[in-house]
Amino acid sequence: MSATTLLILIGGFSLIGWMVAKAKAQRLNTRRGALHSLPGHHGWYVALWVAVPALIGVIGWNAVSPGMIHSAVLADPAAASLPAMDMERNAILSEAYNLARDPEAPVFNPEAQKLIQPIRAASARFGMMGATLAILLGFAGGAFAFTRITAGFAARTRVERVVQFALLAASLLAILTTIGIIGSLLYETGLFFRSVTPVSFLFGLHWSPANGSFGAVPIFWGTIFIGAIIAMIVAIPLGMMSAIYLTQYATARVRRWMKPLLELLAGIPTVVYGYFAALTVAPMIRDFATLIGIQNPSTESALAAGLVMGVMIIPFVSSMADDSIAAVPQAMRDGSLAMGATTSETIRKVLIPAALPGIVAGVMLAISRAIGETMIVVMAAGASANLSANPFASMTTVTFQIVQLLTGDQEFDSPKTLSAFALGLVLFIVTLALNIIALRVVKRFREAYE
Repeated sequence: MSATTLLILIGGFSLIGWMVAKAKAQRLNTRRGALHSLPGHHGWYVALWVAVPALIGVIGWNAVSPGMIHSAVLADPAAASLPAMDMERNAILSEAYNLARDPEAPVFNPEAQKLIQPIRAASARFGMMGATLAILLGFAGGAFAFTRITAGFAARTRVERVVQFALLAASLLAILTTIGIIGSLLYETGLFFRSVTPVSFLFGLHWSPANGSFGAVPIFWGTIFIGAIIAMIVAIPLGMMSAIYLTQYATARVRRWMKPLLELLAGIPTVVYGYFAALTVAPMIRDFATLIGIQNPSTESALAAGLVMGVMIIPFVSSMADDSIAAVPQAMRDGSLAMGATTSETIRKVLIPAALPGIVAGVMLAISRAIGETMIVVMAAGASANLSANPFASMTTVTFQIVQLLTGDQEFDSPKTLSAFALGLVLFIVTLALNIIALRVVKRFREAYE
């Protein structure tokens, strides 16, 4: 029995349990007066008792059944001719398991074909045993819950506790995932710093991992120059002006069309922006550089990547600024206009200062998004680690170097590969610092305007 069929079967039994329990609770409500909980709560109580034990049984069986299947295959007479060497035997078994799952897979060892039928038979047998176990557990749990349905039974309390536990588990999963990411970065970075000192990594001016040079300052500068300077020079003015126009000057009809079109920029895949930067913007920048007298300009440049990246993050700035300006009380705007201020003065001296927390949050979110961008940099900025303020020069960023260092056949215990984790840790710290700064600014100005 396939996993999908089993899950559908468990869902069907849970639905039946819900209907039967709800019907019984409704009959009790008619005969004996008011129930402690609604009939729907009793239905959910029984449905949970059907689904949860069954799912636990499925998860537990899936954890132990591979070992049982493996033992059954090795005990089959067809496995008697397998070589004694563990490496050869495991290679044949791995190929046999692959052939059992995919009959169209290529065959490299005839011995593997002999094991296909035993593997399928063992998988079917133990799969049916697991399905039977799950159904029995679900039936037993549902029967137990059904016997507890009485007029005074607090089914709502039990169901709410399960929901509360599920919400807590979801929160803990997010927290534990973050802790795991930080822990893995710290561990791998610690291994890297055994070979390269933090001072030479953080303050070195030459980056060439293939030659053993790990000075990351040019990488950090490229990330800041492209993502936090050029992109922001494009995104902040255009995003702010768009938000001001849509909230203060545009008619309702124009706003209804323009705002979704502007936010559509955030839904375009970054690889499309990368193609646009590489095929359209980068050649234009190169031709412009030639026009102003720069000799032999590179097609890949920081300016090309930064301009397209700035266009990509305009919706982050515009949307947050739009919502923040729209949330400013109308009384503040009316009071400013009543005192003789013009519309532009009201915007500059009343609305924008009052909406500054949301605007700052949008800008910080945009910066975090920009410095973490990869595809545009890969396709338009180049791979050269240049410490230069020339926007027409080829540059690289932290994200591009992480991709390059971890792509292909790499040794994961070499300083070259481990340096990617050090770069990732620095990027994580920078992003965290930007979020902290944004929270502090938001808190300070929100207290001033509440």
